[in-house]
Amino acid sequence: MNRNDNRCDPSPFHAQSRNGKDGTGVYFVQFFMARGRYKRMRTLRFFPLMLCLLGWFAVRGLAQEKPDAAAIRVLESKWVDAYKQRQIASVASLLAEDCVITMEDGSTYGKTGFISYNAGPLRVDVAELGDIRIRLHENIAVVTGTYHERGAVGGKPYDYHDRLTDVWMKSGGRWQLIASHYSLPASP
Repeated sequence: MNRNDNRCDPSPFHAQSRNGKDGTGVYFVQFFMARGRYKRMRTLRFFPLMLCLLGWFAVRGLAQEKPDAAAIRVLESKWVDAYKQRQIASVASLLAEDCVITMEDGSTYGKTGFISYNAGPLRVDVAELGDIRIRLHENIAVVTGTYHERGAVGGKPYDYHDRLTDVWMKSGGRWQLIASHYSLPASP
């Protein structure tokens, strides 16, 4: 661009107005407009970078499960396997002394009652967890999910597709099940 043109140079340091006169007032206007444009461009340049960084931290946080949540996930699997394989000592070690277990039919058991139920005429062929979600609150973990169990009690077959809620409490550095509730979804 030729400096003798009557057009305004977009450069923030050009001090000549459109009509060719000394335009110090125009110089300040152009300077501050250019500064604003530069700031917007700088902001627009760094905005995608900030979005990427925030996304990375979010994904990283989701990908790495907290140690207590991972421990609860392992305990849930151990609880289901011990129940299915009728490992009474393992089941007993996972249950708190004052635990309450509510079954699909509405019956409730304490620790001793559930161990007796598990040791009775029960055969579990399938016991599967699904859609497990763990919510931690200091020394309490609330687990929700789906549960499928198929087997026979006293020779009578059953096949349950349940929703479950398990509540674990950490006491003395050890997680134990304090409540477990199984319910059948309502039929439409």
